[in-house]
Amino acid sequence: MSTGSRVWAVRICRFTTGDDPQFGLVDGAGEKIAAISGDPLYTRIELTGETHRVEEVRLLAPVIPRSKVVAIGRNYADHAAEMGSQVPEQPMMFFIPNTAVVGPGDPVVIPPMTTQVSYEAELAVVIGRLCKDVAAEDASGVIFGYTCANDVTARDLQKSDGQWARAKGMDTFCPLGPWIETELDTADLRVSSRLDGETRQSGTTADMVHGIGALVEHASAAFTLLPGDVILTGTPAGVGLVEPGQRVEVEVEGIGVLANPFVRPGRD
Repeated sequence: MSTGSRVWAVRICRFTTGDDPQFGLVDGAGEKIAAISGDPLYTRIELTGETHRVEEVRLLAPVIPRSKVVAIGRNYADHAAEMGSQVPEQPMMFFIPNTAVVGPGDPVVIPPMTTQVSYEAELAVVIGRLCKDVAAEDASGVIFGYTCANDVTARDLQKSDGQWARAKGMDTFCPLGPWIETELDTADLRVSSRLDGETRQSGTTADMVHGIGALVEHASAAFTLLPGDVILTGTPAGVGLVEPGQRVEVEVEGIGVLANPFVRPGRD
């Protein structure tokens, strides 16, 4: 571990014991947290000496994007096919507001204007420094780490609106977590989802049409990326609808499991 502005090869979480949110380092077993001072994206960090067991705290979204989530559509050919679409020649980008971000265990709230909500398991990339016009081969130098994401989508609104801002950007529609892996070989990672414990998606990042370097290059050519911005890299086939009361788990190999219940206001 480095005590400089970046922490190498560790898991970084954000959590609360009931007071103000803190950052911490998670052990390899995913059981214990060593609290740190400062925000590892911006400042020098120090161990505080405070430790917790993971089950004794509430894990929060490991990062709240400072400006944006840049999401990539149809980046797995099998998913594009199941949606009746073609793979785009260039990465298809859209924005998700940071108000959509929630953490592990937080409920995804299905609002009354939609009846067709779907899960999408994804690998998320967390940007570590301000950057613009990054070449694909230099992308690793601007990446802070990786986490799991569920790109929740209101399919009926996606179809009726003709664009995806409302369908994918509503409050609670972008769960992230459980923590950030700062060092990870992303060439061939299993990306899966489970609905009430039953596997629905099981793909690999090796099948992405556009790799992570290409995505960083494409996004940074259009937008200045800030520390804490997140890029969602697309989802494999197997997406489906989720009902209030059900629970979705997203698992990315080498990171962990992000689980969230789905609820509708006014229903138990």
